[in-house]
Amino acid sequence: MDRLAIVVPCYNEEEMLHMSAEALTKVIDDLVMKEKVSSDSFVLFVNDGSKDRTWELIEEEHKSNPERIKGLKLAGNVGHQFALTAGLITAKDMSDVTVSIDADLQDDTAVIEEMIDKFHAGCDIVYGVRNKRDTDTFFKRTTALGFYKVMHMMGVKSVYNHADFRLMSKRAVEEFSKYNETNLFLRGIIPLIGYQTDCVYYDRKERVAGESKYPLKKMLALAFNGISSFSVKPISMITGLGGVIVFLSIIAAIYALISFCMGSVVPGWTSLILSIWFLGGVQLLCIGLIGQYIGKIYIEVKHRPRYNIEKVLDK
Repeated sequence: MDRLAIVVPCYNEEEMLHMSAEALTKVIDDLVMKEKVSSDSFVLFVNDGSKDRTWELIEEEHKSNPERIKGLKLAGNVGHQFALTAGLITAKDMSDVTVSIDADLQDDTAVIEEMIDKFHAGCDIVYGVRNKRDTDTFFKRTTALGFYKVMHMMGVKSVYNHADFRLMSKRAVEEFSKYNETNLFLRGIIPLIGYQTDCVYYDRKERVAGESKYPLKKMLALAFNGISSFSVKPISMITGLGGVIVFLSIIAAIYALISFCMGSVVPGWTSLILSIWFLGGVQLLCIGLIGQYIGKIYIEVKHRPRYNIEKVLDK
């Protein structure tokens, strides 16, 4: 039978850790009892530089149940995407199939069995997809829908209403480990791997304890990182915008020349200043966007380690 690893990135999750360990251990025990995974399957908690007692609680859970609970301590806070990557690559050599899920238990653990069934049916990647977003605010629903539409327009492959709750086979994770880029956006990278995929659908739950680790600022940063890491269309849009402004400037020059010849010139400092401000703002925006791409190249060419592992609890 296949050995399952459930990878759980954690940042300041002391309020949820015990509940997560209990719930995920029960999932594995049920799957073992049904002979769908091997008896040495485990949960791997990845501590992403938490400032609370998260790591101490992981150590306690491991001490009380070393067969089921493993731990991975990163040397510092590197962010959710890097922490999840560290967990997946570490689990790759210890398991045959991995499931990634957040520690807040908002994703439905009951569908993990369905994921395993699809894996046994031949799927290498199974995405956990939300049925609906009724529990979200109107603002979050609207911005999420807009994000996926923009990603699609930019040519980025992504699964609608899917976050980072997914199953990956060993060979899928091995292929993923070859993507060594620093600007990580897993929701865009995983579909590039190929192989046979499928989806399971579930209703997302409310967070039981603790607070969301993805406020609006982080969500916007993730969205921009996803777009700029997978598409150069914003650069093409800048070129198009420049062409439009040049065209409008020519029209304006022709209009000004005709007005001058007809003697109907009216001095207008307001329109002149507004034009200068508008064009100056557009230029700064375009330079800033190009700078973001150059900055990403700068970070990538350094080839710095994406994370450092301080300690592993696997025995």
